[in-house]
Order: sequence, then structure tokens, then C-alpha cells
Amino acid sequence: MDIIVVKGLVKKYGDETAVDGLDLTVAEGEIFGFLGPNGAGKTTTVRMISTLTSFSEGEISVGGYDVLKNPKEAKKLMGVIQQHISLDKDLTIRENMMHHAMLQKIPPKERKTKIETLAKHVGLEEYMERTVDSLSGGWKKRAAIVCSLIHEPKVLFMDEPTAGLDIQARRLLWDLIRQLNDNGTTIFLTSHYIEEIEVLCDTVGIIDKGKLIAYGAPSDLCNRIGSTAVEYYGQDHKTHYRYFRSRNEANDFVSTLGDRNTVLIRNTSLEDCFVELTGKKVGED
Repeated sequence: MDIIVVKGLVKKYGDETAVDGLDLTVAEGEIFGFLGPNGAGKTTTVRMISTLTSFSEGEISVGGYDVLKNPKEAKKLMGVIQQHISLDKDLTIRENMMHHAMLQKIPPKERKTKIETLAKHVGLEEYMERTVDSLSGGWKKRAAIVCSLIHEPKVLFMDEPTAGLDIQARRLLWDLIRQLNDNGTTIFLTSHYIEEIEVLCDTVGIIDKGKLIAYGAPSDLCNRIGSTAVEYYGQDHKTHYRYFRSRNEANDFVSTLGDRNTVLIRNTSLEDCFVELTGKKVGED
């Protein structure tokens, strides 16, 4: 069952089209990864689906609810982690969680239990009385996540959740994302870290210039360009990449290069696929 269905989505800013006729589905219970160069329309798409930004044309439904016709019902199913932390930095984590619980109209008798349960779930128990401003980047992200979960959303949108974190904090957050997904939450993830998408996601969509140009499992997308990559440093002093359907074909090609080239034969990565399809690396304009 598809929990998110997007049809013919368009977003225009004057004469500029940021998202151009986007069709997209996300299955319930999966981790969906959304990739694209800077300015491709990733964040705009997330904001439209999560009702934070209006759209010019098209249809969006979340959990079977049209976001225009039934916005309240759709919003109840969604939690959003924005790229920039939107918590009150001068309040403690507990106070921020209580504030979010009140905004979500959770009955007073249920708030304390929900807050304690969620804090334990994400490992925040010993930090509850600390202000957000006193936390490291990784713990600030955890605090933002726990606040977005207070109303038990079915879908969690995470826009660049590990941006600016060190590798250890990123990996801890990866485990939390997996844990949330194991407990039944559908995750819609955007990231500049392509290995993050490759490691975590069941399905990937690649957007470029406002259009969806690829969609499928990471392994299937890699196979579109060839499952085996040959990376070699040529006599022109540049690194070249070629892709082949099998390792035998790759070996045959390598045998034609001669001994003067530095050659690496490896499995094709999602980054290879991204660069081949868009002509850019993730994060490039």
C-alpha cells in the first residue's frame, strides 16, 4: 500500500518552475530516499507534501487523505524534521516536548507518559533537563526527532537530518532511523550524503531540474548503468569511469588499457548512478 501518492506536482515561483510535473509514490513502512543536486527541488517537494508550502498544480495524498481537501487528517499522520533545528534553544528538551504535545492537542493526562516513553526510546533520558542550546549537533537532532514523534506520526519527513554531524553522530542517527522504521514508521529522507541513502533506503528517487529522472531500489538503479565499474587514471591526467554488465566485460576492457594506467575494478555505487544521470555530484549546483 502506498502511504504517499503524488501526481503531476508543480511548483512555480513567478516564471520559474521549481518542481515540474512530479509523479511519486512511497510505500507504507519503507525508508524512501530523495536525491538531487542543489536547487533540484528536493526540499520544495518535501515542504509541499508535508503541507508547509503550497503547490501550483497536481495532487498529493498522505494516508489516503488529500492534503488540500483533508489537511487536518493528513497532518495528523506526518512528522517533519526540517534541515534547520526549529526547537526553542532556551528551553529544556522536556519543555520543548511538552510544548509540542500541547500544539498537537494531546490530552494532559497522556503527555507525561508519552514524553517519558519517547525519551527512553531514543536515549534522551539523561538529557531531558538540559537546554537545547547546550547540546551537541547529534543530540539536538535527536531532540528534534523526539518532538516530531510526540503525536505518533505514520510518516516522518527528514530533510538533511545528518547535515553538519561528525561520522560517529551520523551513524548513531542511522541506527535511530532504522529503529523508527522497524517500529512501523515510514521515513521520507533527503540527504547530501549519498552513502547514507544507499545504506538506509529501500527505494530511491532522483530529481533533477524539478523532474523525477530515476526511481527504484538502489541496486536496480546501479544496474541501469552497469553493475561493475572501472575507474582509471588516464594518460590525460584525469580519472575516467566506465560501467559494464559483468566483471568479465570489465576485465576485457582493462586488458586494453596497458600497464601505465592506475585501475580499480569495483561494484557500481549509487553515486556512480547519480553522476551518470545528472552529470553532477550530490551537493553541486
